Amino acid sequence: MLKEFKAFIIAEKLISVKDRVLLAVSGGIDSVVMCDLFYRAGFTFGIAHCNFNLRGKESDEDEMFVENLAKKYKVAFHCKRFPTKKIAKEKKLSIQMAARELRYQWFDEIRSKENYQFIATAHHLDDQIETFFINLLRSTGIAGLHGILPCQKNLIRPLLFTYRENISAYARKHNLAFREDSSNVETKYLRNKIRHEIIPVFREINQSFPQVLIETIRRMRETEMIFLDTIEKVRKEIFHEDKNGIHILMDDLKKLNPCNLYAFELLSQFGFNEAIITDICHLPDDVSGEKFYSQTHRLIRNRKELIITPIPGKKEARIKNTLVSIREDQKEIRRPIHLRFEKMTKLKDFIIEPSKETANLDLRKISFPLILRKWEKGDSFYPFGMNKRKKLSDFFIDRKLSLPAKENIWLLCSGPHILWVTGQRIDNRFRVTSRTKEVLRIRWIVEK
Repeated sequence: MLKEFKAFIIAEKLISVKDRVLLAVSGGIDSVVMCDLFYRAGFTFGIAHCNFNLRGKESDEDEMFVENLAKKYKVAFHCKRFPTKKIAKEKKLSIQMAARELRYQWFDEIRSKENYQFIATAHHLDDQIETFFINLLRSTGIAGLHGILPCQKNLIRPLLFTYRENISAYARKHNLAFREDSSNVETKYLRNKIRHEIIPVFREINQSFPQVLIETIRRMRETEMIFLDTIEKVRKEIFHEDKNGIHILMDDLKKLNPCNLYAFELLSQFGFNEAIITDICHLPDDVSGEKFYSQTHRLIRNRKELIITPIPGKKEARIKNTLVSIREDQKEIRRPIHLRFEKMTKLKDFIIEPSKETANLDLRKISFPLILRKWEKGDSFYPFGMNKRKKLSDFFIDRKLSLPAKENIWLLCSGPHILWVTGQRIDNRFRVTSRTKEVLRIRWIVEK
């Protein structure tokens, strides 16, 4: 299993031998085996344990066990106790959701403070199957059916190559002690109900069910990539923008098949919900002047076209007045922020600097003039390392930015696309790849 573990990390490009990794360890069999594999593989790691104070003495014993595990491997031990029930009540969240938020927020704080490059969790293929069913019940669409990803930003799942039974066999072979969570058998939790009652029925029907579903999930992930690429190509073809807004010919929209699906992917970024988008798609040909509103945008049916504009108001007027146009030949702007632009040929020895204040973009994918503007509600992009769209508001929440920090964010855009959330993340679609020939390097000169 150690050999497969190393091979998976290499194949998915999760970490290198130079990286320091923070392991999320509950004390259960999965995370204990992950620790042992990291140790035997020679990786540098520390251990983080959350005591959610949900199971009384049992929670404290878990904490003590994990602390001893860190001593066994002679690695750093990080632990925090949370008043989970109190926080869940205050935030009006379920216990599971509150624990999840607390866990990942704290992990990221430790990662940053203690200079770990990655956080590793012990999700495996059985978790992948269970998550598939959870997302299926929640109607998350194709994005939810691609399952757990091996890597998302600084979060890695290095056990996503194996099943629970293999993990158990490894623990027995190496005589690894671990803790049993009594709540894992309680079917009042959705995941446990799926694990103990739903999946066994599928196994009874087909013993190869886990392998079959994992292969289906892999294909769904690949299908999603093709789907998103197709949506983006269609967006470029039918969106026409000028000073009056974004124009879409109804004929162009209605010829798409299935129209409702394309329309949802194209228009939901402006805040329009599924019901409104369905109404838009089914407007009679002779209707003109019909208006639809989201919280941030207005869509007008003007004869044979749809026109999308931001909803007018004081905030929008202020934002509009702060638009800065950047020509292709410009090498620098100093207001509202100081940016320097440099075009360069991508040679074999080209190096991307790991700096939040530098963006390296594929020049051939960019259209000029560039626009520098403040972010608006409804903005979305594809964060570097991700193949799906994310609302900026959700991205800011993930980054835990304060309100003043969000108000000071500037976006560098090419047409309707966000190239760079300055100081944060570039758009994955404009990243430098092996096919890139010319690079636009942008440096943000932060005044000290």
